[in-house]
Amino acid sequence: MTTTLLLLVLLAPALGAAVLLLGGRRTNAWGPLAAIGVMGAATAGALALFGAMLTRPAAERPVGVLLYEWLAVGDLRVPFGLYLDQLSMSFVLLITIVGTLIHVYSLGYMAHDPDRRLFFGYLNLFVAAMLLLVLADNYLLLYVGWEGVGLASYLLIGFYRRRASAATAAKKAFLINRVGDFGLSVAIMVMFTMIGAVTFSAVDAGIVAMPGWVPLVLGLLLLLAAAGKSAQFPLQAWLFDAMEGPTPVSALIHAATMVTAGVYLIVRSAAIYDLSETARTAVIVVGGISILFGAIVGSARDDIKKALAGSTMSQIGYMVLAAGLGPIGYVFAIFHLLTHGFFKANLFLGAGSVMHGMNDEVNMRRYGGLAWVMRLTFITFLIGYLAIIGVPPFAGFYSKDSIIEAALAHSWTAGIVAWLGAGLTAMYMTRMVMMTFLTKRRWQPDAHPHESPPVMIIPMALLALGSAVLGYLLVMNDAFEHWLEPVTGFVHEDPPLAMPIVYGITFGVVGLGVLIGVLANLHPAAEAPTRVNPLVRAARADLYGDAINEGLFMRPGQVLTAATVITDRRIVDGAVMAVADLSTGAGDQLRRVENGFVRSYSLALVAGAVIVLAALLLLRIA
Repeated sequence: MTTTLLLLVLLAPALGAAVLLLGGRRTNAWGPLAAIGVMGAATAGALALFGAMLTRPAAERPVGVLLYEWLAVGDLRVPFGLYLDQLSMSFVLLITIVGTLIHVYSLGYMAHDPDRRLFFGYLNLFVAAMLLLVLADNYLLLYVGWEGVGLASYLLIGFYRRRASAATAAKKAFLINRVGDFGLSVAIMVMFTMIGAVTFSAVDAGIVAMPGWVPLVLGLLLLLAAAGKSAQFPLQAWLFDAMEGPTPVSALIHAATMVTAGVYLIVRSAAIYDLSETARTAVIVVGGISILFGAIVGSARDDIKKALAGSTMSQIGYMVLAAGLGPIGYVFAIFHLLTHGFFKANLFLGAGSVMHGMNDEVNMRRYGGLAWVMRLTFITFLIGYLAIIGVPPFAGFYSKDSIIEAALAHSWTAGIVAWLGAGLTAMYMTRMVMMTFLTKRRWQPDAHPHESPPVMIIPMALLALGSAVLGYLLVMNDAFEHWLEPVTGFVHEDPPLAMPIVYGITFGVVGLGVLIGVLANLHPAAEAPTRVNPLVRAARADLYGDAINEGLFMRPGQVLTAATVITDRRIVDGAVMAVADLSTGAGDQLRRVENGFVRSYSLALVAGAVIVLAALLLLRIA
């Protein structure tokens, strides 16, 4: 029964993708509904697996399914096996439930797009690849899903391929992710070389006997992979350009699938990180920088989707930081990942609803006053806002505050970074709500904002409901800690301050962020000011991430290419052309002799005879 349900969950969206992408225009009429149908089947299968798992004791919940021996080359034996435990079950539920709601929303959002059948096929492909990633029982099969997610993201980000910016953004995401993929591929090679296996169970068992450098190297390589897929520093530059895709793509990538894959990889590799404090410290540093980096960029962006993209980078940074804390943080990393999946999908779909009613306008400076025109969108967006800034009893309060407490228990530095991130989150999200919904109208003359249809509002309402209650449901009676502890382990450590003080500081920082966000945006201008301070200018340019990448990687390559071209033209081509010129010149000289005149030929014969006779005479005399 378990095998059947696992195959249903995995193959249903894969089948939907195959039918829609290979069926051609014949599937245009019913393709989108079929895509939603297979997602519903996958969700039903996931809920059935979850229900069955709850009936078993904690030690008996993990289930492995060996489908067949996939690779058998020399000493390398890799099964095509699926593994469902409490960690992968959490991801399967998030991917299928949130993914299904995004599919339904897309039915309204993409209603008039001529290529919507193709769009839904790509969505199905994306979900299928992500499910394979989290259900694989070994790193090599995980890598297949990892690359499948990369392919699907390339197709979806560049969906409006006739637009040059979309094509460029897709290529950018694809190339930067290849850097992270290099880390994962080398890590798999190191696992096989040192441990002799790549399955999770074998690696977890074998890593204990390895020299200390092995978990360090593996931890850093896996962190590189996670940074690429989860858009963490220093591989974050693709994330903001990824907003070129349709808004449901942004919700899917930034909430339930792609950017969470890196967090899953780190937590799944807990046995490796537990043996290397240096690798865990590197994870904490990357997460901490990403928290502040994304929040600063999100605070200055006027594009509503790119502001939310900065928010995603920052919130994923919280998860990465928590994962770097080891056993005191693994549970909270996944806890925040689940709550974030709901409230960030809610926020992105809310942004899409605003764009839908504003002629696809993304500039928040041209919004304002929409709370009274798009009431349902405003209410659902407001719930997501309260969840992300951590107002109790909304979901983000429980998950983010848990990370702040764990960070403080680890070190003051980690705790202060988490507090600063909370304040910045409150500030830029308040700015977004003010500029979009509560300030005076700054609409363009052709704007006629209106509420979205029910097919879009209903998924937003359900995600808002999850944003409101999921945190409480998971924290009640320490339910999620007990759920995930058998897989990741859990160690509780008290912060250096009493909990009332920790909560007081957190609420104070969040309140200050809200106050600044309100006061600074009571009267936003319809156009962005041109004279701003250097920090705002840098934040608008994504803290010069593209410029740094260009200076470090692109320009040296351009110089090398130019030098190679010069060498090729002046030396290689020069030598070849010199031989050609010599041959051509010799031919030109010979052509003068072969002129077609009989007298010339006769003279040549006589001259030749004279030369021969003279030579013979000289030889005889000698």
